[in-house]
Amino acid sequence: MSNGTSGAKNRLMGEIKALRKEKWIHFSDQGDDNVNILRWQFALMVINSDSVFNGGYFKAEMTFTEEYPYQPPSFRFLVPFTHPNIYPDGQLCISILHKPGEDVMSGEQASERWSPLHCAESVLRSVLLLLDDPEINSPANVDASVMYRDRRNEYNEKARATVERSKKDIPDGFEMPRSFESAPPPKHDDDADFWAESEEEFDFGGSDTGEDQDMDDDEDGEKEDPDSDDD
Repeated sequence: MSNGTSGAKNRLMGEIKALRKEKWIHFSDQGDDNVNILRWQFALMVINSDSVFNGGYFKAEMTFTEEYPYQPPSFRFLVPFTHPNIYPDGQLCISILHKPGEDVMSGEQASERWSPLHCAESVLRSVLLLLDDPEINSPANVDASVMYRDRRNEYNEKARATVERSKKDIPDGFEMPRSFESAPPPKHDDDADFWAESEEEFDFGGSDTGEDQDMDDDEDGEKEDPDSDDD
């Protein structure tokens, strides 16, 4: 194994390990050691109530070369759908996946394109952002671009239909997350009992009000006027 191949695979193993902890991506292989580290298959999940694709479970694939991270991976949706930046074969048109350096023909700046500073996670997050903010000036699907621009209601209806269709790909036993927030802790059954127990825990044996008053009276009695016995 060459050093380049080893370097790419080592980096990818670290990246996939971190991504498995994220709620918005699901790897169906469940951490199988025999998985091809240069070819990932997973599902991107849209968890955003403001998104027209909210609730979508979109199966996808990323392929890496032995030159990663110096060359970008490729990305495609395994089940293509209507979107200005998705080709009929599911390939995605997005600047971050274009080879490093400026492109005079397209006008893309080097900062918009792939860089070794990027990683799989930055690509996938860019894909999720692109779903709701498509680039319609250089579309992969012209008809979808025109629909998005001129007939937004129709486009949104297609997007919602895409979401419903995608739910058929959710594996049995897998529950789609509804938010990024953890569930709140359970509420105590009886708040009155809880606070009563708390007061007992913090009672350090101090005197009550009556005992304190008696002590104050005794102290006052000891402080008599020295001239009172002269009468």
